[in-house]
Amino acid sequence: MNTLSLLDHRRTLVHMDEEDIYQEHILDHYEDPYHHGTCESATHAHEDDNPLCGDVVRVELQIDQGSIAQAWFNGDGCCISQASASMLVEQLEGKTVDELQAFSADQMLALFGARLTPNRQKCCLLCWRVAQSALFSPIDNSGDANGAEAAE
Repeated sequence: MNTLSLLDHRRTLVHMDEEDIYQEHILDHYEDPYHHGTCESATHAHEDDNPLCGDVVRVELQIDQGSIAQAWFNGDGCCISQASASMLVEQLEGKTVDELQAFSADQMLALFGARLTPNRQKCCLLCWRVAQSALFSPIDNSGDANGAEAAE
């Protein structure tokens, strides 16, 4: 094997190891998600779906003095949509509202880690869109959220 072939082979092995790590990390979040369920003290919530594949994600936030004290999600869908929601709510706790607003789609894809096709990126970004919208969807005083829109 010549030097160039050996380097290509090593790059492939490193790439495969990296992908395996991401796959394991994704499956961990899918099988044992962080804060999956309902946030009893939520102040903001939003739910949306991806009509192309049927994924549904709801994000509930407890915002206290401009910081995200708790972040929870619930939903149903593919491994990518549910694992990315788990990763995102874990990342959000302790952040400020401004930090969530500044958190970009590219940063969400980087947090997820694995390379995705454009259609699968939509699965990953669903929770990000929902979390961004939750900031503008306060729960009314009765504790009910309108899901897709702020309570009036």
